[in-house]
Amino acid sequence: MPKKKVILYNPVAVFYDMPLALLSIGSMLDQAHYEVIIIDGRVDKNPLQKILDHCEEAICFGVTSLTGAPLKDAIHISRSVKAEHPGLPVVWGGWHTSLFPKQTLEDEQSIDITVQGQGEITFRDLVACLEAGADLNSVDGLTYRDEKGEIHQNCGRALEDMNFLTPVNYDLINVEAYFKLKKQRQFDYISSAGCRFRCTFCADPFVFNRKWTAISPERMGEELEHWYKKYKFTDVNFQDETFFTKRQRVTKIAEELIKRNIKTTWAGTMRADQGARMSDEEFDLVKKSGLRRVLVGVESGSQEMMDWLKKDIKLEHVFETAERCAKRDIGVIFPFIVGFPGETDNSVRDSLSVARKLNSMHTNFTTPIFYFKPYPGSKITEDVISQGYELPSSLNEWAEFDYIGSSGPWVNEEKYRLIENFKFYNKVAFRKKHWLLFPLQKIAALRCSSNNFSFPIEKFLADTFIPQKALS
Repeated sequence: MPKKKVILYNPVAVFYDMPLALLSIGSMLDQAHYEVIIIDGRVDKNPLQKILDHCEEAICFGVTSLTGAPLKDAIHISRSVKAEHPGLPVVWGGWHTSLFPKQTLEDEQSIDITVQGQGEITFRDLVACLEAGADLNSVDGLTYRDEKGEIHQNCGRALEDMNFLTPVNYDLINVEAYFKLKKQRQFDYISSAGCRFRCTFCADPFVFNRKWTAISPERMGEELEHWYKKYKFTDVNFQDETFFTKRQRVTKIAEELIKRNIKTTWAGTMRADQGARMSDEEFDLVKKSGLRRVLVGVESGSQEMMDWLKKDIKLEHVFETAERCAKRDIGVIFPFIVGFPGETDNSVRDSLSVARKLNSMHTNFTTPIFYFKPYPGSKITEDVISQGYELPSSLNEWAEFDYIGSSGPWVNEEKYRLIENFKFYNKVAFRKKHWLLFPLQKIAALRCSSNNFSFPIEKFLADTFIPQKALS
């Protein structure tokens, strides 16, 4: 008997991370009973035709949704599939549908079902219901449109212990294709889900209800060893929201990598207070296991602003973590956010000052600066909405939402120019010294030390002759 097909689609985007969400939900389905087909708009040539080739025998068509530009492709593909196969259920999951379960269905008739939160068990139960023709009201974590066009939102689903989920089957994708696009043999892996923290600018507390679950180090060791032997990757990018949540777990993961002779570098996310709490011995161990880089969200160089954001860290934690990483030649990305509602000029200047100090500590430290944009589910967004700020009001408007590149309404033109000029010179001044760029680096360092960014002719020339890559 031929297997039932389930088609999953990853929309076009500018980054080439492996489609881990689709891999995870696809792996939950019984491979003896279902043929899971993952198609990626970033990888596959003519993805729409490839999708349509399988629709006749499919139970459903699933799409992962990320707010912003990827929604455009997701909408286009979903409409095309529905036009050719009107009876095929179209299911969207991911961040956008977790935040807008009903609006997505109200705005787009080509979508029949949305999934909220952690989707592995929800999707498995949904596929079983669709195959059996059963009522969808029995599946927690769903919002759906019935035959009369009425929209129903089921009960939410609690965060499931990741150790009870089926291991991810990377053979569902062409792993080598992602290595080629990344231009390195970098393997993507999610070892935990959720976030326990309460940052007011972030949607995580809303989506995960401050819950967190993680795969055991022993199981991680087994899985990574298996895929290491098969794919010979040289780097692992742990795509967790907060990888270093439990330092004892991280050190056990490091021990597993060493014990199993998995010769790879790796990167993960770390809070500054987590880094400050680690002992020197623990830092040495994770370095020995291959740690090459961490991402430490600073957000603000003002302690007052940091407290308002409920980051629950101190600037001392940031610099202590930075010093310990610099000592061990561990790279760090320190993201900052400026332009919060009501943020003072002094707060912005404090952020630029701390960014400059961190950037100068090591040539492999970077301090990207982003502008605050109200994103659904965050406490600050609720506040600005109550004060009259209007979010995009439809799926199509959210598809035009740029949450990385441009500034929000709380940044005037003068402040925007200051920040953009600083970003350019700060990046140039402290990068690894290069004889060809040395004069520009010297000028950039002088500008940063004196806070003099007037007549930025160097930036103008760079912007003119070196095109910037789009981020969203």
